[in-house]
Amino acid sequence: MLKRTILIAAGALVLHTTANAQILKKVGNVLNSGSTATTGSNVTENEAAGGIKEALEKGVLKGIGLLNKQDGFFGNQLYKVLLPPDALKAEKALRSIGMGSLVDKAILQINRSAENAVGFAAPIFVNAIKQMTITDALKLVTGGQNSATNFFKEKTTASLIAAFSPVIDSALNQTMATKYYGDIVTKYNSLPTSFTKLDPDLKGYVTNKAVSALFDQIGKEEAAIRNNPAARTSELLKKVFGGKS
Repeated sequence: MLKRTILIAAGALVLHTTANAQILKKVGNVLNSGSTATTGSNVTENEAAGGIKEALEKGVLKGIGLLNKQDGFFGNQLYKVLLPPDALKAEKALRSIGMGSLVDKAILQINRSAENAVGFAAPIFVNAIKQMTITDALKLVTGGQNSATNFFKEKTTASLIAAFSPVIDSALNQTMATKYYGDIVTKYNSLPTSFTKLDPDLKGYVTNKAVSALFDQIGKEEAAIRNNPAARTSELLKKVFGGKS
């Protein structure tokens, strides 16, 4: 009976994904589903929760992998990080005087920084999944279209910001984004027509953009999970959700 219930409720929770190899290497075998022994084809609640956790892990890793690569941000018009809104006037002014290449360099390196930082999200999400109770896991099945994404927002946002902030700060410096943006700010602030001076601090802006893009991508993966049941890629998923060995 339990297996039938879980199959009906959670069948849409299996991912079609090939997780980013680099991310998987970071995660390794962190998850421990705590499954108990079963007899025949019976599935315990622990095993069902373990299968749901495994499906969520794969979805999260896929979402991270799509962003944590070259052009994951820069080549994606939905997530591409542009200059802060209060710098758009500066961008227009600098392009008008032939300094568009400076703006382009800043935008490119800002996005490279975001792409790099997102890779540090994997252990944070895996830890949240590992700490998920059986009740938490089973509730996500019937908790609404965005229940898993909302769960991760509640459990990981503060940790993501804390982890991303120093990484993005370092990446912005290493990729010269801080310098390029600082040059934009300096040039613009020195123009006689610039009455409102720009703030050269990029870290908070890029951090928030990276976190927002990550949750948006995970939300899409959750929608795919619920609407597109696909490959059962492990023995546990086959046992919990059905499928030939």
